[in-house]
Amino acid sequence: MDEPHNTPAAYSQIQTSDCGRNSLKRELCTRLVVVGSQAYNPPMSEDPRRYAPATARNRDPLLQVLKSLLPQTGTILEIASGTGEHACYFAPAFGDTVWQPSDTDESAIASINAHRQADAPANLASPLYLNVMESEWPVSAADAVLCVNMVHIAPWACCESLLQGCAHVLPPGAPLVLYGPFKRDGAHTAPSNAEFDQTLRRQNADWGIRDMGEIAEAGKARGLTIEDPITMPSNNFCLVLRQTNTASPS
Repeated sequence: MDEPHNTPAAYSQIQTSDCGRNSLKRELCTRLVVVGSQAYNPPMSEDPRRYAPATARNRDPLLQVLKSLLPQTGTILEIASGTGEHACYFAPAFGDTVWQPSDTDESAIASINAHRQADAPANLASPLYLNVMESEWPVSAADAVLCVNMVHIAPWACCESLLQGCAHVLPPGAPLVLYGPFKRDGAHTAPSNAEFDQTLRRQNADWGIRDMGEIAEAGKARGLTIEDPITMPSNNFCLVLRQTNTASPS
């Protein structure tokens, strides 16, 4: 587990290492407060850009995996983009795609826009407001979906809605890539993850590290088939679910 960094006082018990860690984004269905929405900004700064220290630690290992999973053309939809640092770092590696960031939090969207203007990746689109709990998404089709460090800091219903939405927007064979800490066969994969899970559940009973098997079953019910998990540093995983339905799910 990465070394913790400072968080706002209201969330001082949550140690946001790479186990979660990287920017506790606002929950996509009830707009929960983002851990770091204030902590990532220098005091009295008018710069809307936010920074998550864990991003610098996880972005290179994650990018290496994404290069083998994401397409080199088409639209890559990033759900819950948070600070926007991942979007700005990943987009140039997929230069012939349109990298579409999204979030529900106004300050996150402002941060994404500010990073985008500063770094200017040519293929990085303006961020969209996207709430996974809404039946109509602002993106009707995508060639891949990436969601980093979201499902453990949102109610299970948000994970189900994420899967449902991806089943609608992805064509057959296209991937949904989830990154973060996960349980395997009902058990945590590291003591630090178990401690982190308890901290999350104390903060909000609807939060918590999700089990790979439960995600697999929920995905299967929506026409998404899970692949073998990819082990990542700091007790994280990449989970890949692919659209297998030839018809749009109901």
